[in-house]
Amino acid sequence: MDLLASGLNDYLEQLAEPESALLQKINRETQLQVLMPRMLSGHYQGRVLSLLSKLMQPKCILEIGTFTGYATLCLAEGLSGDGIIHTIDINEELEDRVRTYFQESNHGEQIHYHIGDAKEILPQLDIQPDLVFIDADKKNNAVYYDMIFDWLQPGAVILIDNVLWSGKVLSEEKVDKDTSLIMQLNEKIKADPRVEQVMLPIRDGLWVIRKK
Repeated sequence: MDLLASGLNDYLEQLAEPESALLQKINRETQLQVLMPRMLSGHYQGRVLSLLSKLMQPKCILEIGTFTGYATLCLAEGLSGDGIIHTIDINEELEDRVRTYFQESNHGEQIHYHIGDAKEILPQLDIQPDLVFIDADKKNNAVYYDMIFDWLQPGAVILIDNVLWSGKVLSEEKVDKDTSLIMQLNEKIKADPRVEQVMLPIRDGLWVIRKK
């Protein structure tokens, strides 16, 4: 999933702000004990998410795709004093682990953790996010984008992960369904006159999208 050579990734991590002890624990335990640990945002991308959140100081963050909570806690670092983050994940098997991590953090009371299908949970939320991070099932990225867009005020930011899809978006041969959907989403965002956007080659590609 990493686009850069491992040595460069190591260098970037060495120059980045260190992980907290809790984030180190989540990283380590996810790698050792959880299926598909590559889904974890990890140290460098986590610091990027943290800094973007701190620059915005959002009152409300929406995250679609919690996994083991690493990115959730990175985003929560930038919340305003009375801010909240709503995070949604469909994997109930990870719930106890993730709730324990949240309880150990300094942001536990600011995190609203929802288990279930995001397409069913989103209509139940009465929120106006300043910052949205979409990192869930890739086939529904465009669905989530459309579902939450009208909630956002001008200046709100949407982040979408895995949008370079291990470089498969460059394939000139017949692509699989997931790759095709990601390519369609990328073109959709590029052509959307309601936003300003830039894609960052961080880890597996990160859209940064600002509503005009």
